[in-house]
Formats: sequence, C-alpha cells, structure tokens
Amino acid sequence: MGMIKNHQKTLNRIHVVIDLVLVVVAYALSYGFRFLWLRWIPIFDKQPGTYLDFGVYMSYLWFILPGYLIILLTNGVYRPQRSNGRFLEIMRIVRINIIGMFYIMALLFLIKEMNISRWFLVIFFLLNVFLELAYRFVLRRTLRKIRKEGYNIKHVLLVGYSRTAEGLIDRMMANPHWGYHIIGILDDMMETGTRYKGIPVIGTLETLEQQLDDYDLDEINITMKMEDYTRLAEIVAKCEKSGVHTKFLPDYQDIIPTIPYMEDLEGLPVVHIRKVPLSSSELNRFIKRGMDLILGVLALIIAAIPMLIVAIIIKCTSKGPVLYTQKRVGFRNKEFLMYKFRSMEIQEEEKEKTEWTTFKDPRVTPIGKFIRKTSIDELPQLWNVLKGDMSLVGPRPERPFYVEKFKEEIPRYMVKHQVRPGMTGWAQVNGYRGDTSIRKRIDYDLYYIENWTPGFDLLIMFLTVFKGFINKNAY
Repeated sequence: MGMIKNHQKTLNRIHVVIDLVLVVVAYALSYGFRFLWLRWIPIFDKQPGTYLDFGVYMSYLWFILPGYLIILLTNGVYRPQRSNGRFLEIMRIVRINIIGMFYIMALLFLIKEMNISRWFLVIFFLLNVFLELAYRFVLRRTLRKIRKEGYNIKHVLLVGYSRTAEGLIDRMMANPHWGYHIIGILDDMMETGTRYKGIPVIGTLETLEQQLDDYDLDEINITMKMEDYTRLAEIVAKCEKSGVHTKFLPDYQDIIPTIPYMEDLEGLPVVHIRKVPLSSSELNRFIKRGMDLILGVLALIIAAIPMLIVAIIIKCTSKGPVLYTQKRVGFRNKEFLMYKFRSMEIQEEEKEKTEWTTFKDPRVTPIGKFIRKTSIDELPQLWNVLKGDMSLVGPRPERPFYVEKFKEEIPRYMVKHQVRPGMTGWAQVNGYRGDTSIRKRIDYDLYYIENWTPGFDLLIMFLTVFKGFINKNAY
C-alpha cells in the first residue's frame, strides 16, 4: 500500500500536467474557432492582417500557464474527492476558469495589450470548461471501473461503533466507486470476531496501537459514541502518532441535526449549529439584495403589460379588488403583507386565514384558475421584493396560523425564517408546492439555505422559467 500512495502522488502530478495541456489545447483551438473556422459568422468576420497572428497569441501562454497552475493548485482540484457529487465538481471547474479569466484580463491590462479579441477569450473560457469537464468525466468513469476491480482502494479503520459508523458503512457500501475498503472496527462493547453490516470487529479501543502496527492503513475514521468522548484525546494522540491521515466523524445527530461549520474566533474554534451563508457574511447579503433589486426591477418592467391586462380582466369578471393582501411570516419571524392578484371570490377573513385551496375549489374564479395554474397571480410580489419583505428566490412564506401549527409538528421548520422568503425556491422547482409534503418542502428549503450562492439563485430562476411557473399542484 505504500507503493500505492507513491503512485497516487505520481498520478496527481500527471493530473496537473494534463490540466495544463488542456489549457494549451483550448487556447489553440479558440484561435482557430475565432479567426479561421467561424469567419462565416458576421461578428467573427475579420480579414487576415487585421488581427494578431497565431504566434503572438501563443507567446502569451508563457505568462498564462504559470497563473493557471497556481489557480489549479490553490482551489482544491487535486484533493481527494471520492465522494463529492458532480454538481460540486462542475461548480469548482467553472469557478477556476472564472478566476482564470480575471487573471488573463489583469495580465493583458498590465502589459497594455489591447488587441486580444474579447470573443477569443469567451470561446477559450467555454472550451476550457468543456474540455476539463469532459476529461474529469472520462477519469471518473475509468476510476469507477478500476475500483470495482479492486484497484486504487483506500484502506480504512473505524475506531468506535455508533450511529455515525453505521451511516458511514452504509454509504461506503452503497457507493463502491468511492474506492474505500473498511479493514475493520475497534470497539469496547462489541465482541471481537463478530461482524456488523459485514465488517469484522478486530479488537477493542485498547488495541488501537497494535492494529496500527499490524495494518498499513490509508485512513483512520474516529466514529466513537458520544459517551466515549472522555477518551477522545487519548485516541487522537495515538492516531496522530501513527502518521496515518485521521478523520473525526462526530456522533451528534441527536443534538445537531445538520452540517455545522467552524469559525475561528481569534484562535478559539466556534461550531455554528447551521451553516447559513446569508447570515454569516455581509457581502453575501449585499450581493443577494443587489440581485433582488436589479432583477426585480427588470422583471417588473417586462411583466408590466401582462399584469395590466390581468388586472383589467379580474376587474371585469368578478366583484372585488384586483389585488389582495395576506399576512405571511417572513425573515426573522416577522409578519408582512404579501401581494397577489385576487384569484378567488371574496370570503370571510377567518376562513381565509385557515383554509387551504383544494382541487376544483369552488371559490376560485374562472380567470383565477388560469393565473394560479401559471403563477401569474404571484407577480405582484415583485413589489414585496423591492420593499425588502421578500427575495426573488427563497423558501415560500406561510400564513401565521400554519406557521404556529407546523413549528410544533415538523422539526427544523422555523429555520426557513433565517432568510428572506422568496417568490420561487428550490422546493418549488422540484415540484413541492401547493398540496404536497411539507416535510419534503422543508428538506429542500434547508438545503437551499445551507448551500446558497448567487449561482444557485440564478439556476433556480432559470428552472422556474421552464418548470416552476406551471405546476400540477397549483390550483
């Protein structure tokens, strides 16, 4: 296994070289696309002599490649990522290439080179992202095949048996392509020689040092029960002494039902119960609010005429106001008035507070059925967005009556109020709106809250256009 570790270092070096080769290939192909093969497109139609030749473009690679090497090495591309999903890998590659573009533009500014084609840079960005993702797709498939045949495997020891250990074993067994092989379990409460979930118990915690001498391990996972944490310092010291890479998987599911994150408070580690990017960063809040204001104004301009037409039809086809307001619970549990186009007949206030809209609800007007199905009735909430009551994207707000009900029935329900509610959200584009599972909706809301990025918001808005407006559960 020592040989395998050395091979891993060699493979990482090859990985770096291939990435740099792909940069060169994408760069050269971009020149061909921009100036040779796509000249039939009017915006690319340039006569020879009016642009820098191939040799000049390629000479800049002497400065570009070192920058890309540093960017690749400092952005976690070559760390072990056996269990990471494809979405994270895609986001990482896109981020690296965005940083790369800023580096190239800064470089061109410093050397006062103004004759590099902007379209060339766009093509290079897109082509490099494509080639790197294609390479990693092929690499991932190849590694899966190799690991299924028993190669490129990491040998792991579990120290302690707990719910965390059970969850880890289940995940590793369900994903053999991760390439982990659990040598065995050490635990004081389990009989040596028995098997749990197919993994042998090879000793007690007292035998840890002996087991570290007997096995050539790639990784140690400390998965002790919380009641055994009095021995944690001793166990960690023994693992560190062995020199084997050690991970600590805390057994806190019954106490902290989420993925916390650490903050360094001048050397004092602080564990946050829940990671909420929009609460932990002033910059994130500024970006989020800026997107809401800019895109909200644009959406209001685009939707102005359709909204006017809908308002006229509502006024002409039923009695009552065009708009109606309804109390909802929003950011930090504060109530606000949410605006909607009126889609139902006027009803008693007390009934309206506590009754769901049902399938073929007789209270819904003819035009109301259409605007609810297409979500046009939600457009006045753009005003809520501009006021700051809501965001374009976020968990959907609920009426106070149901908030009081759900917070007692559904774990973690109130966490959604740590961010502004949205006109659309991750739950909605995944089909959870209307009369659907509240628990599932909260799961999606929590995922959004803990994984927010500007790009995630843009993805949800994009999906809303294609699958979020019209929904079978909206009636």
